[in-house]
Amino acid sequence: MTHEIATLAGGCFWCVEAVFDDVIGVESVESGYTGGTVSNPTYKQVCGGDTGHAEAIRIAFDPAVISYDDILDIFFHIHDPTQLNRQGNDVGTQYRSAIFPHSPEQEASVRKAIERAQADWGQPIVTTIEAKAPWYVAEDYHQEYFEREGSSNPYCMAVVAPKLQKFRKSYAARLKRQTA
Repeated sequence: MTHEIATLAGGCFWCVEAVFDDVIGVESVESGYTGGTVSNPTYKQVCGGDTGHAEAIRIAFDPAVISYDDILDIFFHIHDPTQLNRQGNDVGTQYRSAIFPHSPEQEASVRKAIERAQADWGQPIVTTIEAKAPWYVAEDYHQEYFEREGSSNPYCMAVVAPKLQKFRKSYAARLKRQTA
């Protein structure tokens, strides 16, 4: 099986990871940091906003099952790409909406996806297209965070759960497992 990689930043990585974990054709989702200037940053450093990194996810997916375009459409549906350097109460460049294409073909797809998504938003989309940068895996406790901690973490219940519910309602045919 061949796979491709997509790297996306849409606010807190717990939110976007939880959604893409549920998508048919997605083989793995990893939370991490990219787009900054410090090697091997820690969560504390990134949250401080001084490293230039974004909280991001790296998705390995099977393009025979789900296209990069479909991944981008889901991405633009599950976060607010009109908020500059924030998602809700999470504020700072580490929470920016950004896409890090892995090829010129992916970059062309991103530009088209922004055009498609713009029709759904009343405000201009501020999602940046950034050069592929070194990837740093987030600490172990961030991986599959919502799966492990979601039902007991107030932030997850207030922020992640509604995004996941919105996704599941809009993309039921794309779910790996059906939900009640």
